[in-house]
Amino acid sequence: MTVLTRFAPSPTGHLHVGNIRTALHNWMFARANGGRFMLRIDDTDAVRSEERFVDAIRADLDWLGMAPDGEVRQSARFDLYEARFAELRAAGRVYPAYETAQELDLKRKIQLGRGLPPIYDRAALSLTDAQVAAYEAEGRAPHWRFRLDDTPLDWDDLVRGPQHFAPAAMGDPVVRRADGSWLYLLPSVIDDIDMGVTHVVRGEDHVSNTAVQLGMFAALGAVPPRFAHAALLTGSEGKLSKRLGSLGIAHFREAGIEPQAVVALLARIGTSQPVEPVVDAAPLLAAFDFAHFGRAPARFDEDELAAVSTRIIHQLPYEAVADRLPAGMDAEGWAAIRPNLHRVGEAADWWSVVEGPIETVIAEEDRAFLAEAGAVAAAMDWAGDPWHALTGALKGATGRKGKALFLPLRRALTGRDSGPDMAALLLLIGRTRALQRLARDM
Repeated sequence: MTVLTRFAPSPTGHLHVGNIRTALHNWMFARANGGRFMLRIDDTDAVRSEERFVDAIRADLDWLGMAPDGEVRQSARFDLYEARFAELRAAGRVYPAYETAQELDLKRKIQLGRGLPPIYDRAALSLTDAQVAAYEAEGRAPHWRFRLDDTPLDWDDLVRGPQHFAPAAMGDPVVRRADGSWLYLLPSVIDDIDMGVTHVVRGEDHVSNTAVQLGMFAALGAVPPRFAHAALLTGSEGKLSKRLGSLGIAHFREAGIEPQAVVALLARIGTSQPVEPVVDAAPLLAAFDFAHFGRAPARFDEDELAAVSTRIIHQLPYEAVADRLPAGMDAEGWAAIRPNLHRVGEAADWWSVVEGPIETVIAEEDRAFLAEAGAVAAAMDWAGDPWHALTGALKGATGRKGKALFLPLRRALTGRDSGPDMAALLLLIGRTRALQRLARDM
């Protein structure tokens, strides 16, 4: 069996961090098992679906390095849904119901008031021809429900373990609206059968959907895929957060987060494995196993993501960032400045320190010291390691050491009190600029 997973977003908005995590789990499981990862655009809602969101979904997956192996769109598959719907209707597994939303709401309130579960009472199955004719004469169009049978709805979830639902406690779900449009449940099952999906990987908020869909797979004569339902994300405070619904790729990119950091964090939170700042996803894939997933909510912390991103930046080779660096910065410059960055975009700020001009304030007590530093720098050999040659000579000549030796030099040469290693930075600044900076205001 070749593993085939699918990520099935609706193009009614941008992907948020919870969607991205679901996509990542599907991509990782497929790649870890030598399988295929498919993108299914669930665009049956013609009113709310927008092509710009389809483009954004593709771009987000591409940025994360999770390009799918193929793509299908539900809007192109209506003929297939009609054919399978007709089969279910002929077999008596879907039936029309005529209650209005207000009538259904009243039924639920009555059931709750009596301490009963608010599930559909199957009243539509008892309608006479005369009652149906009367409803249609009023202009009512039916919605359609899937009739569950008495078969227990059981499966062994790859994350949650054995699951059991009693059909009698579920209620027959609506699968098609009165206007003929489709709800999520049935088209998704039809697609999974037609596409050959072997594993459905999604959030635990779909557990009850899975129970109902197992009945649909059986009614359509298909063996269901395996299911894995991961615990939902919470905010860093440990609670479900509306903010998580607004965090997407655009936010992460604007914050200077590296895509590898998003992958590294979302691959491991909610599991028993440590989050590691890996640049290449290979070790994540090699260790991917649903057995590591816990049942407790997974905490998503933006500060942790930023920290992971910083550690990844410190590993990135020049070739991976060259197109994002300021003009003139080469591999040597990147290697010198990289350890001081939190975001790649900060490289431009440090490169301006190298190329100048810079602003600095010289303390009166340091002027004579810096004048001597300029003289030493002008006379010494700049081949090899000029920083240690300069500081070594000045230490012997002035008796200064530690902060009194190094800080005035750093301030004069960079305009900063801290920053990248001066041995590497001075090589980038070069002899001419260094002498000009040491001589300024003398």
